[in-house]
Amino acid sequence: MAQEKQNMDLNVISQEDLFKTRICDLPACIKDTWIEECVKDLYQELEDKGIIFRPECYLADEWLTPEGETCIGIPFYLAHPRLMRLERTMMEEIEGGTKEECLKLLRHEMGHAICYAYKLNKRREWQNIFGLSTKEYGDTYKYQPYSKNYVRHLEGFYAQHHPDEDFVETFAVWLTPQSDWKKKYQGWRACQKLDFVDRLMLGIKGKKPLCLSANKFWRLSTLKITLENYYKKRRHSLAEEFLDFHDVFLNKIFMTPSLEKAKKGKASVFFQQYRVSIIEAVAEFSGAKRYLIGDVLAQMEKRAKDLRLEIAQEESQTMLQVASYITALMMNYFYTGRLRGKRG
Repeated sequence: MAQEKQNMDLNVISQEDLFKTRICDLPACIKDTWIEECVKDLYQELEDKGIIFRPECYLADEWLTPEGETCIGIPFYLAHPRLMRLERTMMEEIEGGTKEECLKLLRHEMGHAICYAYKLNKRREWQNIFGLSTKEYGDTYKYQPYSKNYVRHLEGFYAQHHPDEDFVETFAVWLTPQSDWKKKYQGWRACQKLDFVDRLMLGIKGKKPLCLSANKFWRLSTLKITLENYYKKRRHSLAEEFLDFHDVFLNKIFMTPSLEKAKKGKASVFFQQYRVSIIEAVAEFSGAKRYLIGDVLAQMEKRAKDLRLEIAQEESQTMLQVASYITALMMNYFYTGRLRGKRG
């Protein structure tokens, strides 16, 4: 198997064979890739701040820092252009797919790693400011979009998810070069948190970590799942149990075929034509994953086709209404894990 891995050329392998390949058999590594350059940039940022701790980075199934460990997992698909293209095809986006985005996520994960390395969350002052790390993580969380109590680093107001994420996001902003956080967050309660992180990092400047435990959970070599099953698992369906889930909305903004009105086009074609624009608009304002939005759009397109619906108004107005509708669905899904409440 090692020989097959060595001989595999991701540039020429067929899509069918690629899907059948186990992740552990992919010829992927960090060395000599653009990811390695991003990791080096992260290390330089740490050096510039006087922090001597350097977390080990490895390829994993997703972005992660295992709880209590001082290493950072980077998604394997970032290690090769072919795998990145597949990721975009299957998930509508590549999380960390540019150098800027990759560094943002590395700084975030670095926050977890440094917290574990120096046991920062065990300190009383840390707990007074951010809360207790023992608080249970929820599958969903409610956030206040305009709150000034939290920094804004990753999409989805992630700092509001959990005390650990509050610290990690604050650290990431602090670490980012030229972030000018004192000016940007002036007058915010979040600035007090940034001031605390600034003092905290000054206190560990030049000091060795208290704990180094780099167990690389979910690393590439342990992922026996095929790429096909990996994506099936990740693309958990948003489909509701009712076939007519979107019918009320669709019938409100589209119309059934009519000889009395001039045809403006099929509704299903509208969804195809504006798919990318709607996904980008909803993702920007809701923070939802693009593949989730894409799944809902695909369901709506299919249902519009089944009902033979046609465009009833200007396409710009229709696009605004569709984007607003899906944004509302995504927000409800974000909060509750469902697109909407159960039917009575």
